[in-house]
Amino acid sequence: MKARTKKNLEDFFKRNNQLIPIKKEILEICEAITYCYENGGQVLICGNGGSSSDSDHIVGELMKGFLLQRPLGKTLRERFKSLYGEYGEDISKKLQGSLPAIGLNTQTALISAFNNDVDPDLTYAQQVMGYGKCGDIVIGISTSGNAINVYNALITGKVIGAKTIAFTGRDGGRISKISDYSFIAPEKETYLIQEYHLMVYHFVCMYVESELFDL
Repeated sequence: MKARTKKNLEDFFKRNNQLIPIKKEILEICEAITYCYENGGQVLICGNGGSSSDSDHIVGELMKGFLLQRPLGKTLRERFKSLYGEYGEDISKKLQGSLPAIGLNTQTALISAFNNDVDPDLTYAQQVMGYGKCGDIVIGISTSGNAINVYNALITGKVIGAKTIAFTGRDGGRISKISDYSFIAPEKETYLIQEYHLMVYHFVCMYVESELFDL
């Protein structure tokens, strides 16, 4: 673990000491996602309602710089310049290193077609079949832990050889029981669970970015 990451970790649990009893579970999620990216994987994320918005939010933190600028490496910068001159060089200075992540709630035409033609409970699972591969990560977010479409996506992820992560609350519900890793927010009210989810996935994104990028 980088010194910067370690300091971020210490600061996070100092600010949120109520999470210290489940520190191990949170770090397992961080390490699993870091390992996935180190080995060429991607992250697929799904949820409903507010958890759907959280899916988009996580994608945004992973696909562009979060706390770091993530400048492109020398080889890519030189290739932009050699192929497209000053224009390419200018582009290369603005683009950032990216961690591939897909929110499964965003494909409106696909979702509506599959909902109408097949089964709305399997819409996210169908996308896991299409996008996912062995070594990827599927994250399911459900405050109750019982959303059937999220559950089916996680099951499908396990079948194809992806690792699965549940963000939930209350007693963890069924999605925590089948996931490889789980963060179960220590609350029962939906909005309080969502506040914990935001706090923790921000930390997870910060951890992963810190480990995989230098600047």
